[in-house]
Amino acid sequence: MTSVENRDKRGTSRLGLRAFAGVLALSVLAHPSLLAAQQAEANDTRTGASLPAWSLLPGSAQATTATPTANGTSVPQQTGATAPSTAATDPLATGTVAPDDQTLEPLTDPDAIPVDEDIGRQNLREPRLDNPTAERISRELDSEDDSGIRLGTLILRPSISQKLGSETEKTGSLKDDRIFSETGLKGTITSDWSRHELSVGAEGTWQETLSGDETDKPRADIDARLRLDLADDTLATLSATYNFGREDSDDPNAVSGAKVQSGVHQYGAAASIERDFGLIRGSIAADVTRLQYSDAELSDGSTLERSDRNRNRYALTSRLGYELSPALIPFIEGTIGRIDYDDAVDSAGYRRSADLYGAKTGVAVDLGEKLRGEIAVGYEHQKFEDGRLEELSALTVDGNIFWSPREGTSIDVTLDTSIDPSTTAGVNGATIHRVTAQLAHDLRSNLVARLTGGTTFTRYDGDAASADTTAYLAGAGLTWKVNRYLDATADLTYERTNYKTGSDNQSLTALVGLTAKR
Repeated sequence: MTSVENRDKRGTSRLGLRAFAGVLALSVLAHPSLLAAQQAEANDTRTGASLPAWSLLPGSAQATTATPTANGTSVPQQTGATAPSTAATDPLATGTVAPDDQTLEPLTDPDAIPVDEDIGRQNLREPRLDNPTAERISRELDSEDDSGIRLGTLILRPSISQKLGSETEKTGSLKDDRIFSETGLKGTITSDWSRHELSVGAEGTWQETLSGDETDKPRADIDARLRLDLADDTLATLSATYNFGREDSDDPNAVSGAKVQSGVHQYGAAASIERDFGLIRGSIAADVTRLQYSDAELSDGSTLERSDRNRNRYALTSRLGYELSPALIPFIEGTIGRIDYDDAVDSAGYRRSADLYGAKTGVAVDLGEKLRGEIAVGYEHQKFEDGRLEELSALTVDGNIFWSPREGTSIDVTLDTSIDPSTTAGVNGATIHRVTAQLAHDLRSNLVARLTGGTTFTRYDGDAASADTTAYLAGAGLTWKVNRYLDATADLTYERTNYKTGSDNQSLTALVGLTAKR
């Protein structure tokens, strides 16, 4: 190629670039006028003027055509699958889209976003309510806001409370008063995972007597649960619990005249698997519980060993339910197990290890936040190794119902039946029926009122029936949410225990304090 041809080619290229720059400048100058015309057409549409014969939605290839009507106006007709916006759009606009003019279309790729199979379901599967403490902690976790401390994929919500209390206890003609301080620690840990779920709740209180009779009553509760979402509508749950409390002086198994009663440690571990077979829901669970008793301190300063009451309880439970509806599932349940004492023979010379059997039938209800829970009636039987001890049988009523009749009001009712082995020579044990109810109501957005009530019936067989007791509990409290991180509380509790034979016992406790939370 000669130098003349190269010069001509470069000249042609420069002319093409100048022409392209001129067209670009002309479009920039002309665009405001086109936008003004577009807005004018949109205004005319709102006042009844006809739409243009065609328009193109931003980001789609769906066009509209005008169809004349009887009065002479034109109505746009959609040629695609999605109706266009009522306002005309600029086919030249590529950078901005008016918020009201954008029509969202469903994703054509089903794998673009994972589909939640629970979308649209009104009643998701709830955990079984065999453990009222675990269920209460679960409800508290659900009611928490977005506060807390994030630890990777876990969220920690701690709190600490300090209270000042006064207690008056009266047994017959004897009356004891004390003033004490109570320090409480509480925390929850929840997982933030796409699958599976971990929840841990712990709370404990420690009392220190400032004046009066030293009858401190420390308490501790820990509940940890790991739910594994397996394939094919199958759930597996692993759980562990720990509870500590001091035996009440009015308990039939307590040491008479002891200065400090025995402390009761309870450890538990369980594993269960649940599967849906269409309308039938089945589960099987295995659990181990250990009860361990510390020594009691007598009034003369000596101690009384209580380790002969230490025991393990093993149980295997199977449940079968039928789903009448997602909100109503009747079920039957059977349990077999074993109770083994550390000491083959207790201090009175009795072998108290026993085989246990149980069966019950009930119904589980799940109406969402308004009403959920379960209730069951059944029968439990214990057969002791020692033939001198009569077999112990009991009619059981168990359940937990949570009802919220209106927003800001909740009622929590718990029914529980248990068998408590005796430490008295020749006495097999007692059946304990307990019912408690708690009412919470929001007087204001930052002021919550609480009412508590309960009754406990302790019944023995045969000649031991003279030791039967009936206990009552009534309480009231207020919680003022000063701010997001601080609560002020006040509580008043009255307890009374009536003995079939012997002097009745009653106590009145008042507490005021502050709770700091995160």
